[in-house]
Amino acid sequence: MTLMTFVYLIAGLVLLVAGAEVLVRGAAKLAAQFGIPPLIIGLTVVAFGTSAPETAVSVQAALDGSGDLAIGNVVGSNIANVLFILGLTALIAPLIVSRQLIRLDVPIMIGASLLTFALAWDGSLSKLDGAILFAGIVAYTAFLIISSRKQKSLEDDEFSKEFGLDEPVKPYAWAINLGLIIVGLVLLVSGSNFLVEGAVTLARTLGISELVIGLTVVAVGTSLPELATSVLAAIKGERDIAVGNIVGSNIFNLLCVLGLASMVSPQAISVAANALAFDFPVMIAVAVACLPIFFAGYRINRWEGLLFLAYYVAYTVYLVMSSTGRPFAEIFGDAMLGYALPLTAVTLVIIAGRAWHKQRGQEV
Repeated sequence: MTLMTFVYLIAGLVLLVAGAEVLVRGAAKLAAQFGIPPLIIGLTVVAFGTSAPETAVSVQAALDGSGDLAIGNVVGSNIANVLFILGLTALIAPLIVSRQLIRLDVPIMIGASLLTFALAWDGSLSKLDGAILFAGIVAYTAFLIISSRKQKSLEDDEFSKEFGLDEPVKPYAWAINLGLIIVGLVLLVSGSNFLVEGAVTLARTLGISELVIGLTVVAVGTSLPELATSVLAAIKGERDIAVGNIVGSNIFNLLCVLGLASMVSPQAISVAANALAFDFPVMIAVAVACLPIFFAGYRINRWEGLLFLAYYVAYTVYLVMSSTGRPFAEIFGDAMLGYALPLTAVTLVIIAGRAWHKQRGQEV
């Protein structure tokens, strides 16, 4: 393994994060100049922007014929977003969960996970499958825009301050913002090329499948914007934003990122049998686990964050063990799926049930 492999990986991650930031800033300000309300910008431009690294990498991987990398990036990012990022963020400060997330966004995240699994069940994701997924994100975004018009202007102010939309418009500002968009796109494309090339080289050198590299190194790397956003939000006390950021990102990853990758791929993206047997079920289990945890007191406590992190460590250990042919890997995986996850699920359902009875008692 050469030094250039690591240079490609690091350079790719840096360019992706920088490109996403520049693209979002430029696009948000340009949209504001055309009279688009700040909240709408936040729900569309910013939402797409935070998933820009995953989009760039998965689309590039699909175009290069590295379907395992494209699938692993999305599935791995969704698992890392909840278990690693939310777990780490909850350890910093217990997180607040809004009722809308539990009633609308989390069920949509679960539905998107199940839909993707169903479409991939035949072992591939075709252009038609991609179109179905992408239609889902169009419908979801349209619903957010329509429902956001009923919300207070306070959120408009928050987005305006965060992205500088309330600043006086300078001469030729449109040209500057357009330039930022172009620079952001160039950085994203360059970063995705570097990261995909480095990831493929690393997989071949270590004898590990591209799927495992996508599920781990690439997935965590492309989730850096979400990690930074959630951790900073928790530190600043904006703990509801930290959770909403993750749930929204997971929905976009499945419907938009995987949808686009499947649509632009020259041929149907093949889905590995082991991904269908293990990684997709883990992703779905993680999404479903959010409901009882979020519902129990509408918050994520530190012990729940620690539980998330422990599961992510166990998941990563299993991937490494199975990909390197370590003994007991299959036993470890069966124990995770057959015992640990169901036991945790039952525990969380009991906790959620007690919380529901407690709330009903208070209402009476």
